[in-house]
Amino acid sequence: MNSTELDTAYTALAHALTRVGQAQSPLFLSMLCLSLMSRNPDLGQVLALIEQAEAQHSA
Repeated sequence: MNSTELDTAYTALAHALTRVGQAQSPLFLSMLCLSLMSRNPDLGQVLALIEQAEAQHSA
């Protein structure tokens, strides 16, 4: 994805999170993550992204 496409996807995600509401956001994000992970054939890359997100969250 180029930067414009990434921005479009991020904006769509933000709008979807607003529509589902704060209470349903964790479930929505879990479902989205599982869907995206299932489309990535590289387990190592998926695990690295999980570690990266966790590290950024803990910082």
